Amino acid sequence: MSLLRRLPIGDLVVVGLLAAALAATIGFAREFRAPYAQAVVIDLSPMALPRYTFYSLMRGTIALGISYLFAFAFGLAAASSPVAERLLLPVLDILQSIPVLGFLPGLVLGLVALFPGRTVGLELAAILMIFTAQAWNLALSFYQSLKSMPEDFRASVRLAGWPRWRSFRELEVPAAAQGLIWNGMLSMAGGWFFLMVNEAFQLGGHDFRLPGVGAYMSVAVERGDTVAMALAILAMVIMITAVDRLFWRPLVVWGQRFRMDDSSGEAPATNWLVELLRRSRLPWHTRRLGRRAVRSVRRAARPLRRPLASANRVFRSLPLSNARSGPPLAARIAGVAALAVLTAGGAWGAWLLIDLIARLDGGAWKQIFESAVLTFARVMLAVLLSTAWALPAGILIGRTRWLAELLQPVIQVVASFPAPMLFPIVVLLLERVGVGLGFGSVVLLILSCQWYILFNVIGAVAALPPQLKEATDMFAVTGWRQWRKLYLPAAFPALVTGWVTAAGGAWNGSIVAEYLQAGGRLQEAPGLGSLISEATAAANFPLLAGGIVVMSAIVVLWNRSVWHRVSRLAQTRFGTTQ
Repeated sequence: MSLLRRLPIGDLVVVGLLAAALAATIGFAREFRAPYAQAVVIDLSPMALPRYTFYSLMRGTIALGISYLFAFAFGLAAASSPVAERLLLPVLDILQSIPVLGFLPGLVLGLVALFPGRTVGLELAAILMIFTAQAWNLALSFYQSLKSMPEDFRASVRLAGWPRWRSFRELEVPAAAQGLIWNGMLSMAGGWFFLMVNEAFQLGGHDFRLPGVGAYMSVAVERGDTVAMALAILAMVIMITAVDRLFWRPLVVWGQRFRMDDSSGEAPATNWLVELLRRSRLPWHTRRLGRRAVRSVRRAARPLRRPLASANRVFRSLPLSNARSGPPLAARIAGVAALAVLTAGGAWGAWLLIDLIARLDGGAWKQIFESAVLTFARVMLAVLLSTAWALPAGILIGRTRWLAELLQPVIQVVASFPAPMLFPIVVLLLERVGVGLGFGSVVLLILSCQWYILFNVIGAVAALPPQLKEATDMFAVTGWRQWRKLYLPAAFPALVTGWVTAAGGAWNGSIVAEYLQAGGRLQEAPGLGSLISEATAAANFPLLAGGIVVMSAIVVLWNRSVWHRVSRLAQTRFGTTQ
């Protein structure tokens, strides 16, 4: 008790957070050991909702951790070898174009068979499906950060003879910290998007369910229970707000120490939890109980506390040594072996895929391509309408600091909310004004993709050096001319990135937007999304494979032929304003 009295409040917060994390991990681990039962009964009482929300949060958190590990592995491999880069970037393009239902049958059936009699297989399948909605933008962010790192930094590290692991944790991860944090928020939001599908789905005659807020909402929609639907929405809002306030906001403030620029002259943002933890003296109080553990954690975290702005000065003072110019032979052999395994696995998967789509006749292919045209039109219209409001709103928020401080927390919470939970309500409201699902699905797709554009534009405009704004004011470039000469060019490269990710989100969202339960009945609009959903529900694997192949091909070809060209234009013509 005397020790507790001497502990400041910051130490008590640390102890409380660690205890909560440990209790959460143990509680969720018990769910993995539960006996397997198909179509778990979902309790729609309000008392069951906190437990279900907790389970969903744990699945999303574990998937996010796996996504960061994947991003590190992918970024390092693609940035360190031109051969791996030429192979891995197209593979990532294809993977992020595959909808979640493309991964669902193989993951569910394979993992359930691998762990018979236990829920662990279905839990792992749900976590990995959430991972497929989180990983790709994190991987691209880390890869682009490594590729854009100043060569002086790398040369200093090589001359200093730093081992590969030290270079990774003391140079590359801190340099990428800003992008990894912001893309982590987007990834978490992307993971929530398909929460209802991940926790409650049908595959042929089998009904797979896991206890979670997504399954709770799915059952409430099936039964038309509006009270339960409202409670599920409230639970998601509370969970997202708590995660934003207790995790992402402090992380954003903490990550400011890795910014490369100091041109703004503005006071850095603060956060009550970060300040509380900074005043914590817990490591000294717990020295006797866990000296080695504390030392290892502090040693691992020490590089991350160094401001990256002073990294160049540190590197210039490092002594030179005879460092090896490339990775060791064992690492190269391991890389070649891993590449060979991945190639063999890809070849085997391609053979199985060809065998499936070869079973489709001409009528099936005609249906697939007609559906693809309809969905393509809806996706492009959704991106266009999203840009019409998100571009000016993003510029206005990004250029006005007080407006950004006022609206960004609200936007973050709204953007993180899984839009498919609102789809049934939106569809019923549109029906009341005479709008069917054919055009109504465009509205649903806007809910799926608008935030990618808004966040990218806000980030680009907010990163503008204030000297540029002062220069335009000095030369009387104001009003629309200032937007045309400064803000629109500055936002354009980020806008292109927003278009790419928004279009991808809309393609994935079409699976839910064109095929959903609303008003106690199944509603669908003709399109590729509804075709894939129907094929999944009926376990029609050839039609499912054909729909996924066509969707992936459209996304990849459009990215390569249109978005990449626009991206090069943005970088060459407007990149200097960034």
